[in-house]
Amino acid sequence: MKLDSVRFDERDDRVVVTLDRPSKRNAIDQDMVDELHAVCAHLEKHPKPMLLTGGDNGIFAAGADIAQLRERDKHDALQGINATVFERIRRLPLPTVAAIDGPALGGGAELAYACDIRVCSDRAFFGQPEVRLGIIAGAGATYRLPQLVGESLAKELLFTGRRMHADEALSARLVSSVVPPEELLTTADALLDKIAKSSAMALQLTKLAVHSPPEAHPQIEMTAQAVLFEDDEKYARMTRFLERG
Repeated sequence: MKLDSVRFDERDDRVVVTLDRPSKRNAIDQDMVDELHAVCAHLEKHPKPMLLTGGDNGIFAAGADIAQLRERDKHDALQGINATVFERIRRLPLPTVAAIDGPALGGGAELAYACDIRVCSDRAFFGQPEVRLGIIAGAGATYRLPQLVGESLAKELLFTGRRMHADEALSARLVSSVVPPEELLTTADALLDKIAKSSAMALQLTKLAVHSPPEAHPQIEMTAQAVLFEDDEKYARMTRFLERG
């Protein structure tokens, strides 16, 4: 794909998507939203795990593009411009890993929350400064952040706009690991290496089950398991396991 605001690197077992507006601190503008939609369309048609990063410039994403945000009106708000693409990322068929180095603020933090797993560098920090700009965190933070770190801490972050640094993010389980910046992409790739060893169908149905509403359980697991029990890959993987024993 020919993209300007993000870089797209497709490999055999994953894609690496890099936010690429360094002069704007990777601020999320309409062009980037459109290109992330294009990435999602590709991965919906050709599922692979995704690594999402801000590149090697010490910035994940410093938020939505404020110049564009200032000019948006109620009609734009009701379209959920950023929220829609972040939800599409959350629903991608296979797992997504965000590798966060430096600031993930506002919409940048909400983009990270939409990924399945987050790892960060020891200089990373998260924040929701929207109330200080006279708006709310309107692209997922008001409901995803409480799910990730608990309601009380999420409310404090949303009400005050204070920044959560890497060590606190690890303590709150917002991220699964904190490493030096030079080890960040290696750590994220190693996590994806482990994911890539699993059955793609099992991964897809596991993610679907996790995202299903509570009232859908346990029926969703039973249905997913019924599909997998008839899958040729299940037989092949279990046969290899038994033969090794």
